[in-house]
Amino acid sequence: MALNAMANDAMIRRLQKELEERNAYVQGIITTAQEAGRDLNETEMGTIQDAENRMRALDSQLGVLETTARAAEEVQNRIRVVDQAITDVRNRATTGHEAYKTAGAFAQDMYKAALGHRDARQRLEIFERTADHTTTVDSEGVVPDPIIGPVINFIDTQRPLVSALGPRPLTNEKWYRPHVVQHTAVAKQGSGGLPADEKAELVSQRLKIERLTGQTNTYGGYVNVSRQFLDFSDPAGQGMQIVIDDLSGQYAIETEAAACDAMAGVATVAVTYDDTDGTTLAQGIWAAVAQVFTAVRGKGNLFIAIAPDRLAAFGPHFAPYGPFNAQGQGFSAANFGQGVMGSISGVPVVMSSQFGVGEAFVASTAALEVYEQRIGALQVTEPSVLGVQVAYAGYFSTMMISAAGIVPLTVSGS
Repeated sequence: MALNAMANDAMIRRLQKELEERNAYVQGIITTAQEAGRDLNETEMGTIQDAENRMRALDSQLGVLETTARAAEEVQNRIRVVDQAITDVRNRATTGHEAYKTAGAFAQDMYKAALGHRDARQRLEIFERTADHTTTVDSEGVVPDPIIGPVINFIDTQRPLVSALGPRPLTNEKWYRPHVVQHTAVAKQGSGGLPADEKAELVSQRLKIERLTGQTNTYGGYVNVSRQFLDFSDPAGQGMQIVIDDLSGQYAIETEAAACDAMAGVATVAVTYDDTDGTTLAQGIWAAVAQVFTAVRGKGNLFIAIAPDRLAAFGPHFAPYGPFNAQGQGFSAANFGQGVMGSISGVPVVMSSQFGVGEAFVASTAALEVYEQRIGALQVTEPSVLGVQVAYAGYFSTMMISAAGIVPLTVSGS
């Protein structure tokens, strides 16, 4: 029962993760169309419809699994109650010292038995019996070696930075993004007042649009497993899923690292802060926000990205409670994991384990874009060695739109 419950919980987490990724994928398509100032085309509409159908199916499955999980929990609670009742009955009939927890209880039954109490005499008889005990040491031939629960695998497949940026669909090996590098110009006509300036020449400046080049990168890995491993692994039939889950987890780690490396590679002048003072830290963040706005003119969504070690500097200054003049909603250590940890001055703080020690950034989602198309799991049978070769891969790339829209935060004096 415990194993089934764990499998149920694992499937719920997997479906929830896919639901989040599908939603982020759809939002990326919509954002692309919106930034281009156009309607969705037929291909995008079809892609969104397919994603919506899958999301509805995922939601339906989640509903069934959550109902099953609640029912399983009720059954487990009932089993515990019945098991405790059986244990209590057995304890009252065991030999040895289990019948009496203290010498006082034994003396009390001795006294009651002398007065003729039947229950006390029965307890004393059971206590004084001598019987040969059969234990599991004597029964190894019939006691199995159980495998309880799924494989313990400490791997975090969350991609907080990729999720914050919102992966966009990737359909070509090479692609381009038009980028305005020089705007048109508008100015006051002439230098004096009417009517002298009525025929003065207006200012003129051409619109210059260059293009950014995107190049698809392939991420993947494979492993060769024996047919025996797949057939005889316990839990039965779970060997292949264990391998695929681990490969997909490594894919998630590597693609998240690629996004973090792209952000960390900017040469923008850093804003310094004092990590011993919350007010100074907040001031530094506001200064970085101003720089980001200047670079992207308010486009995209603002966020703060930090490495795990920066929680020690950010967290203590912004508790999840405080006076009305607090700088933000604060951080809670209960948010144990990657992702949004809290906010400072309304700006969400996203923690990713793939950032290097000490790294922290204020950025806009318009400054850096990520593109992805997952291939998923592939497998082929090798009859000559009775094996199965399993691979997992996907296409993933980053594109820097505006390096100035990503501002590093560094500790003063470091």
